[in-house]
Amino acid sequence: MNDLLKRTLTGVWIVVFILGGFWLHPVSFYLTGLIILAGIQYEYYCMIREAGTRPQTIAGIVTGALLYTVSTLTASGTLPLSTFLFLIPAGIAIIIIELYRRNERPFDSLAHTFFALIYAAVPFSFLPHAAFARTGIESILPHPGIAFSPGIVVGYFILLWINDTGAYLVGISFGRHRLMERISPKKSWEGFLGGMLLTAIVAYFIAAWLGVVSRSVWIVIALTISVIGTFGDLAESMLKRSLGLKDSGSIMPGHGGFLDRFDSAVISFPMVYLFVSLFG
Repeated sequence: MNDLLKRTLTGVWIVVFILGGFWLHPVSFYLTGLIILAGIQYEYYCMIREAGTRPQTIAGIVTGALLYTVSTLTASGTLPLSTFLFLIPAGIAIIIIELYRRNERPFDSLAHTFFALIYAAVPFSFLPHAAFARTGIESILPHPGIAFSPGIVVGYFILLWINDTGAYLVGISFGRHRLMERISPKKSWEGFLGGMLLTAIVAYFIAAWLGVVSRSVWIVIALTISVIGTFGDLAESMLKRSLGLKDSGSIMPGHGGFLDRFDSAVISFPMVYLFVSLFG
């Protein structure tokens, strides 16, 4: 199977899994985000282990899952915001656990354990708050008594993939000027601008269908995804280059791992949520 066909088939599976999961029902929304988050954290910890540092993989993933779960329960109104305070003991527990591990570089371990939480778990904790207590496109399955619309999240990922596809196609066809060759030799200014233009156009036409926020806000979301998402992609490339790795994993043939596929999301979605919260 050639690389393009493999990449296309995997891409279709990713779209079906992500959009289907986030769109189907509030419970599937929660589970989809949890699976992606756990995959990103696991790959990050594995990459760091290959570099010689021993982060607390299980404790880090459990704490990330706890943060995402509490975020979902507070966003849905099931628990009060004060529930986040229960995450304090989880963070302290990670420090105490390190005292008993006899690690040669304990603070390297702590730094990477906590960084994965900041890098992945915190951004993903905004997903539920972007969906619960909002109106727009409805989930596929009914959810009586719960105010919920996956419109922001579904629209975000559609535009994110449109940007990636546009940048890739324009880049390989017309790319001449490197965007940041030191970190990512294949990215070009032509691809970046082509992806941005295509994403803004798509946002204009699907805004009415997605709802939740106005068309102008969707266009700003598209531009935010193109600009900040590119920095997210470059940041992950910087991480892999510093560790001497090509991909973060191999679970998605032709696309690498979870972190390869969602590197733009961990940086750009918090900015999208911030903008929507302030101006949406």
